[in-house]
Amino acid sequence: MSRITDPRPPLPEWIVDAYEYLCTHSLTSDKSGDLKSIHREHALEVLRRSDELALEPADATHALTRLLERGYFYEVDSELRVTMPENEEP
Repeated sequence: MSRITDPRPPLPEWIVDAYEYLCTHSLTSDKSGDLKSIHREHALEVLRRSDELALEPADATHALTRLLERGYFYEVDSELRVTMPENEEP
């Protein structure tokens, strides 16, 4: 989805880059392929270890917090799940 048509509140580019990195490199899907998720601690580890993003530990934590606050992810039992915008089909 284009950032221009994304109905979620905008975020700084580096946080959106972290979101896209997680979506591209780390999410697992359920058997039907509909539910995409990652455990919170694994997401933090992935962001911290990424040479592409070069985030400090506090930056990785801040990015996940903002992604949750802005609705890019929602959390269930320490598992981050991707929120699909209403106008985007899975």
